[in-house]
Amino acid sequence: MASVELKNVSKSFGKTEVISDISLKIADRQLVVFVGPSGCGKSTLLRLIAGLEDATSGTLSIGEKIVNDVPAADRGIAMVFQSYALYPHMTVRENMGFALKMIGAPAAEVDRKVREAAEILHLSDLLERKPRQLSGGQRQRVAIGRAIVRKPDVFLFDEPLSNLDAGLRAQMRVEIARLHKELQTTMIYVTHDQVEAMTLADRIILLNKGRIEQEGAPLDLYEKPANRFVAGFLGQPKMNFIDCVATARSQSQIDLVVAAQSAQLGEVSMLEPLAGEASITLGVRPDAIRIFDRPQPATLTGKIAVVEQLGTTALIYVKLAGLSDLVTIEVQGKTDRKPGAEVWLKPDLARGHLFDRDGIRISGVSATA
Repeated sequence: MASVELKNVSKSFGKTEVISDISLKIADRQLVVFVGPSGCGKSTLLRLIAGLEDATSGTLSIGEKIVNDVPAADRGIAMVFQSYALYPHMTVRENMGFALKMIGAPAAEVDRKVREAAEILHLSDLLERKPRQLSGGQRQRVAIGRAIVRKPDVFLFDEPLSNLDAGLRAQMRVEIARLHKELQTTMIYVTHDQVEAMTLADRIILLNKGRIEQEGAPLDLYEKPANRFVAGFLGQPKMNFIDCVATARSQSQIDLVVAAQSAQLGEVSMLEPLAGEASITLGVRPDAIRIFDRPQPATLTGKIAVVEQLGTTALIYVKLAGLSDLVTIEVQGKTDRKPGAEVWLKPDLARGHLFDRDGIRISGVSATA
């Protein structure tokens, strides 16, 4: 098993820099997820660790050994790709044992390791089938089994579930989590799917434009986002953002006002004093907003635009007067509310987040009213 460390790693293709001065350390046996929007550099970062791309600058280490000049085949890694990359003319058994056969492993050893991996992945009854006879989830398990038989120091997963339907993705997430617990090995997993990131990761690395926006335990990023990008990326449905004006009431307290409606949302305490007025964005998740049929203190008014019934919950999208973006409210169970109805919304400031004009989260904030 092995740790993985990157120090000041950058990667450019011509004049375009896709990875910018990234430093991070992944502990032995940790499952780390690289997540972020398309084009953020997460797959390129994985390929740098795998040795499929060369870093423009910086050092990469696996097991405390610098591997910048070590070929991919000698880095002690195994990679599982999005496309499965199975040989269509080979059986499951042959696909899983092919890498061992190519390095001259004895036939008995190949057979033993394939059977062990098949048992772990519940593939024992499928060993004589060809890939065309398998479902998408079964093919992905074969691709993972091909990696397992090599006994790598580090597993790399490059969006392995993106070709599967929602039900199979959920099933395979459980399988990969179980696999990590059973194998007790270092895993690095790339995805654009925040659900995969939140449910699988010991630690999340959230990337944007080739840089790390924030890293940490999944709930730390969800509950204490470092900036507006992180807050908006993690969470489904997405966090709502409402432009406000903060006016100092005292050295430690501010009034939060939505200028577009001249509506005061409440009083907030801050560790750092605010002088005068400042433009601030309130971030509040859809389940932290109450909805009313008539005016209430500290509320915002608007009209329902869309209602989505999801079974156990419903999403209500409201167009607030004077504001451009729709606000999403999540309510439990069914709702009788209809588009066009006037409603009043009350954000729970105790569960909200404040961001300054640069999008950085303001720490030490708590609602007092």
